[in-house]
Amino acid sequence: MGELRQQKSLEGGLSFARHERDPDDGAPLYDYRFRRLLPADDWAALPETVRRRFSKRLTGLRLAIYRGEIIASERTPAGWVFAQLCRVIGAPLPLSGDVGVAAVVTVGEDHRGGQCWTRHYARRHGFPQVIHSAKRFAGETGLEEHVGGGVGMTLNIAARPDGLTFHSADYFWQFGGHRWRLPAWLCPGALTIDHIDIGSGEFLFTLTLHHRWFGEIMHQVGRFRDPAPGEGDLS
Repeated sequence: MGELRQQKSLEGGLSFARHERDPDDGAPLYDYRFRRLLPADDWAALPETVRRRFSKRLTGLRLAIYRGEIIASERTPAGWVFAQLCRVIGAPLPLSGDVGVAAVVTVGEDHRGGQCWTRHYARRHGFPQVIHSAKRFAGETGLEEHVGGGVGMTLNIAARPDGLTFHSADYFWQFGGHRWRLPAWLCPGALTIDHIDIGSGEFLFTLTLHHRWFGEIMHQVGRFRDPAPGEGDLS
């Protein structure tokens, strides 16, 4: 039922122009793509700061940059193994359990009509880990995340009182214009990402990975803040 509501919301919004004025404050560049994936009442109930973060139209050279730190990072031995195995597709899972280290998330427009997300995590030993992914507004649920080697996942999005939840629906591999859904035994597990607004221009970014056989194998929490005046989005 939730997927049906998301699909109807997506279909109902396709006639809107890509560049419209922000109904909240009249800003000239308002991105409707995340908003279309939620029922109107759910979007309206989100904190204003959350709506603004997910409605920035990052055209041209504009980037949204969020600075913060990793405040929690735990993994089981199985989680460590999966993170290492995923190095072959660009290491999309956190490799380090360090906490109290700097973290930066950069969001920009993808030339294929989505968004490029770059996560920069410092480590106490060695070079920082840099994770690249692209969010594409496509597929059965209207939202996908692509990492390296043609691997990606279909995402469901849901509103919560203090933010948004992204949950993996399935994983896939695509090559040469063809796509195959990956079997469950080949996948790292159900991935849940929460964006939680905590006020004062700050939010938590949490990653939880739950494997069908091993239970919760990874949990990471980053605390980030909106750009300060003068530091803001770069263009």
